[in-house]
Amino acid sequence: MKDLTILTSTGQDLPQAPFMARHFIDGTYVDSADGQVSDRISPSHGVLVSQAALGGVSETEKAIAAARTAFDDGRWSRLSGKSRAAVLTKVADLIEAKQDQLAHIETLESGKPISQARGECGGAADLWRFAASLARTVQGDSHNTLGPDILATVLKEPIGVVSIITPWNFPFWILSQKLPFALAAGCTCVVKPSEMTPSTTAMLGDLLNEAGLPAGVCNIILGHGDPVGALMSSHPSVDMVSFTGSTNVGKHISKAASDTLKKVALELGGKNPQVVMPDADLDEAADAVTFGIYFNAGQCCNGTSRLIVHEDIAEAFVAKVVTLSKNVRFGDPLHPDTQVGAIVTPDHAEKIDGYVQNAIAQGAICVLGGAPLHVDGVGTQFYQPTVLTNVSPDMAIAHDEVFGPVLSVLTFQTLDEAIALSNNSTYGLSAGIWSNNVHTCLEFSRRAEAGTIWTNTWMDGFPEIAFGGMKQSGQGREIGSYGFEEFLEVKSLVMRIGQSREPWVTTS
Repeated sequence: MKDLTILTSTGQDLPQAPFMARHFIDGTYVDSADGQVSDRISPSHGVLVSQAALGGVSETEKAIAAARTAFDDGRWSRLSGKSRAAVLTKVADLIEAKQDQLAHIETLESGKPISQARGECGGAADLWRFAASLARTVQGDSHNTLGPDILATVLKEPIGVVSIITPWNFPFWILSQKLPFALAAGCTCVVKPSEMTPSTTAMLGDLLNEAGLPAGVCNIILGHGDPVGALMSSHPSVDMVSFTGSTNVGKHISKAASDTLKKVALELGGKNPQVVMPDADLDEAADAVTFGIYFNAGQCCNGTSRLIVHEDIAEAFVAKVVTLSKNVRFGDPLHPDTQVGAIVTPDHAEKIDGYVQNAIAQGAICVLGGAPLHVDGVGTQFYQPTVLTNVSPDMAIAHDEVFGPVLSVLTFQTLDEAIALSNNSTYGLSAGIWSNNVHTCLEFSRRAEAGTIWTNTWMDGFPEIAFGGMKQSGQGREIGSYGFEEFLEVKSLVMRIGQSREPWVTTS
């Protein structure tokens, strides 16, 4: 598209040799027993950027055994909260020191812009620091009103061994929404990153060792969902699974975990709406909608995939979004000014285009984009910013998670209709509304079926604020004190004072 802002390749900072990612088991980096590796070709540059050890049953069993032993012997679970917090704070410092190295390999593996990767990798340190603060806050309850001879307390203890499975789109950030909180609670962990973006997670092993985390407390296994993720989800020595990814895979994990009745926390897909009322600040809303749909090339579970806009302003508002879309900087992820990079795989790019073409065939009107994007000097694994109007709720593009830079526009006349359209989804991750009427915002917030509601903003998040979904967007919460509580088990302790218990068996 000639009227887009496209940044071509700088030809700089490409690796001279691939990064070698290895398993991290019991405090030591190891290769797979059979020597197998998987290659990652950069989606934006078409070069080999990393080779990762390809794990199987043997490596996964060893990692789980190491985590089990480390939990049971108390080397971490029985430490004071102060001691655990000191280690996590040190990890945060080391992450900040390694921010540029982490961001560079993440950009090459994922295709996201380098500026975004720096923000995510460096910003992840704040998640580790907040988790460290929570390590010292674990507390239960006491009950001193049960009678003169009974005192009871409710204790909170680490749940045990936690399997953590993370996706490709925000590999280091999402890892940091889970791992430090589990460690702060006193759990031990086995981590599996996506085979498409394994390197930043593998690099964390060195930082954990340097920070003084005891061997075996965190183990990292690289490989595919089958067999690695499947075994991590079903193994009887694992007490909990924390997974972020697609709803379909989340359902499989729940089934795999069901035989041992282990706890499962899931952060899954989304089909997130932004509702725009006529009294909103339309310029600010248009910018937020544009950000929401193109951030991470739309490969974001929290992205804006649906615009629900009032009929009276729909044409003018969509025109604002289209104009802004043409000024978003697409192109080489290594260019410091790029805002939108590549699509993660050719298959996924084809899937995105399939949804768009199907919607057009059903009557949707493509007012912008609607095709792959070629960037000189980089390649064709990009997709044009795309805006579709005349979308009806029954179209696949209106209810399926496309996971690309594609905005579906629907219209409404009343607030009730807008809320009904927002809730007309099997997903319930996030939703937002734009209005200068606080009563409108509050009514929408109370009735919208989503785990996070934004009013007059979009995708603002903080380590203190819980994140998670309703319906088929998942179960449980991440980050914040609620996310921390997910990794704690509740134990009741009832104590009798004195020998006041009445005998059950009588001898007379």
